[in-house]
Amino acid sequence: MILQALCDYYERKPKVGEPGVAAGDGVPPVGMEENGLGFVIVLDEDGNFVNIEDIRIEGGRVKSSRPMVVPMSRDRTGKNAWQTAFLLWDYPRYVLGVLGERDAPEMADKRIGAFCSTIGKAFPDTSVDRGVHAVDRFYANPENFVKVPKHPLWPDIEASSYGVSFRLRDVPGELVSQSPLVRQRARELFEQDGNAPQGICTVSGVTGLIQVLHSATPIYGAKSTAKLHSFNERAFESYGKRERQGENAPVGKRAAFAYTAALNHLLRRDSPQKLQVGDATTVFWADHDCALENDFSVFFDEPRKDNADPDRGTRAVAALLESAKQGVGPVLDDKTRFFVLGLAPNAARVAIRFWHTGTVAEMAGRIVRHFRNLEIDHHPEARPYLSLFRLLVAIAPQGKAENIPPNLGGETMRAILGGLPYPETLYQNAIRRIRMERDVGYVRAAILKACLARKRFPNEKEITVSLDKDNTNPGYRFGRLFAVLERVQEEASPGLNATIRDRYYGAFSATPASVFATLMRMKNHHLAKLDNPGRRANLEKLIGEIVDGLPPAPPAHLSLPDQGRFAIGYYHQRMDRATYTNAPQSTAIIIEETQHG
Repeated sequence: MILQALCDYYERKPKVGEPGVAAGDGVPPVGMEENGLGFVIVLDEDGNFVNIEDIRIEGGRVKSSRPMVVPMSRDRTGKNAWQTAFLLWDYPRYVLGVLGERDAPEMADKRIGAFCSTIGKAFPDTSVDRGVHAVDRFYANPENFVKVPKHPLWPDIEASSYGVSFRLRDVPGELVSQSPLVRQRARELFEQDGNAPQGICTVSGVTGLIQVLHSATPIYGAKSTAKLHSFNERAFESYGKRERQGENAPVGKRAAFAYTAALNHLLRRDSPQKLQVGDATTVFWADHDCALENDFSVFFDEPRKDNADPDRGTRAVAALLESAKQGVGPVLDDKTRFFVLGLAPNAARVAIRFWHTGTVAEMAGRIVRHFRNLEIDHHPEARPYLSLFRLLVAIAPQGKAENIPPNLGGETMRAILGGLPYPETLYQNAIRRIRMERDVGYVRAAILKACLARKRFPNEKEITVSLDKDNTNPGYRFGRLFAVLERVQEEASPGLNATIRDRYYGAFSATPASVFATLMRMKNHHLAKLDNPGRRANLEKLIGEIVDGLPPAPPAHLSLPDQGRFAIGYYHQRMDRATYTNAPQSTAIIIEETQHG
């Protein structure tokens, strides 16, 4: 199903080389691929060296390679890897004989020889194409290899891991490896693989050549040779299939190329159809162009620092939520199929973390439910809709992305798209970070509310967006009480460096009976220090209203769900204006919301 959906996506996308279709806008035609190049060697028709062009992309500390459509690369493994070269483009060690630190001197000539041999096998008569003939003449002229190292860009080429190709001086818009004849020959070589076995493709059902070794589809955190379809261990193989691994799950060459090209297109740099959260890489697409295909990543991703429109995500979520209310827009589009594929690195392979299919209406409905679950009172300056990255960072030690628990990003996305309960790890880590740092905050309160909303608690009242005075849950009530007791202390002793939250939050949220009497005695002492009798009376009344809803004896222990309700009750009460004197919110809450929102 996954490979078939990717093949269908490839067929509907425009192909690079067609009128008006540039690299990045479409998928490569059969026999070609999109790869990163850094330099282009300019030649005249006789193969004489003219110049080296730097086509790297400026940005950041290091220049990045430029995506270009070139003939397909091939895997290079084993001690004879040097014998495998690409057609009319490759890396500096093959095109120009650049040596690595551990390379023997003779490897330069061996690799250049392999590169020339690849051209000779593809074009026995190089005169059929001006560009190919010029490249052939370039290697036949030793003077070229005297001129090239003298070029100012030579040190950059030696230190680079980006691809190198050629172009003719009088054809500025096209590489030699992109000419119509080269593209045709690349397709023929791909389709005429004499080593491929015959079989029935499990994707298309067509009898034909079977792809033995599938192309790489690397993702973040995986090896550059990682594959979605591979058999790299004996345990995965059927009897007698070791030498021809692809026969274990036969996929035709055409289908293998199509799904690989489609997946690499979705995974390309700056792809709007890719989302990276922790170690999970998520790609998504639809049967045809639709609004959700363009906005899906915006719903969950953080706006980039260089984004000219950082509020696009907020507007997109707001529009989706509004469309759900009004019954318009993508929510009513129940015919378009939508696909979401979650991938994760796994040694030499790409692991499938999750796979969700459904209509746009179903996907939109689950996204709406996710953001509804997260809704909770917050400071006006905080972001109204929290990205998935923001949720995960809030429960990571030190608030660092590298400390996000493994697999949590993928598991959370799976819960969102499947309408499932959020991972227990997300909830427990939120509780743990609050207790360790004694800081609830907007994001963590939203996480706890969302997690509790998807759990089933018979006869338990659903947690509301703002303060719920009718909620009689002991955990929620104790949290409210603790917020008021803290506020009493703050007003009685302004400027404190530490409040009862720093000393007693962990104990009161887990074992209320152990510190309840102590906190109530401290409350009496703090109330006595208040100079305003009216304010003292209001606070005493508020405390009395909260305590009236508590059990006669404080429980010895609060369950984990009730510890979450404690945090939400504390947060709700802190956000309620009645807790404070004449200000809508205290300075502490404003600072807290700014930091965590």
